[in-house]
Amino acid sequence: MSTTTSERKAFFKRIRGKETEGAEMSFIDHLEVLRWHLFRSAIVLIVVAIVVFFYVDWIFDNIILAPSRNSFITYSGLCNLGHRLHLGDSLCMPPVDISLQGNTVSGPFMSAISISFMGAIIIAFPYLMWELWRFIKPALSPKEISYATGSIGWVSLCFFTGAAFGYFLLAPFTFNFLANFQLGKLGVYKYLPTLDDYIDTLTSLILGCGLAFELPVLAFVLSKLGLITPKFLKNYRKYAYVIILIIAAVITPSPDWTSQTIVAVPLIILYEISIFISKRVDKQRVKAEAQWD
Repeated sequence: MSTTTSERKAFFKRIRGKETEGAEMSFIDHLEVLRWHLFRSAIVLIVVAIVVFFYVDWIFDNIILAPSRNSFITYSGLCNLGHRLHLGDSLCMPPVDISLQGNTVSGPFMSAISISFMGAIIIAFPYLMWELWRFIKPALSPKEISYATGSIGWVSLCFFTGAAFGYFLLAPFTFNFLANFQLGKLGVYKYLPTLDDYIDTLTSLILGCGLAFELPVLAFVLSKLGLITPKFLKNYRKYAYVIILIIAAVITPSPDWTSQTIVAVPLIILYEISIFISKRVDKQRVKAEAQWD
């Protein structure tokens, strides 16, 4: 079943309350279009995952396990930065000692599959966003399409920046904190995470930060829809700052303010960027409404 772009536009116009004569596209036709977008996305993910699987040993040794080693670039980089800023050893983290264990026969294979698909999602993210853009584009007006010019590039940039932040900064802080945390004073507890637990934690940090760094993009979309305003974001700024500082204090292994600041500052900057974007969108909406009056 095939549909034309004009029929898809007519369908979206009906949804938005702009019904036009001769609109014949049904809801089932619309689902058919969505199905093909999802099908192509799934094919690309599977192909990329297969490619990643062939290199999974190298990826596991040099990328996945890297944050759990003392030689990871973040540990030495932060320590050297602290010395250059005359902060002493305040940015130097304690040695990391993480030994992974497995308790299932299929653990290594399933972990390889998990790594492959995690890598596929990260590598194919721009293509997935492109498929999403192709699906929603017929619903947009020419003016809205012009506003969205370069959106895939910005969305991808925010995602990759967040993923890098999670991998190079948040993951080392998190693993260092967990590896050196002791429950009780008798020393009977020994930290021996499973392979699945380690990979799941790393995946959550990378993908979670990647999505968290989409906050400016989300602010732009919600502001366009009128669901949030700069005033709303400013009123809740102090609460957002408190939440960010609490998160930074929990995951950083050292109680000093320098390490907490390194984690908290990027998140605070993202929130301020979101306020700025929302303000720009709000001004454009007010200007457009004034022209219509």
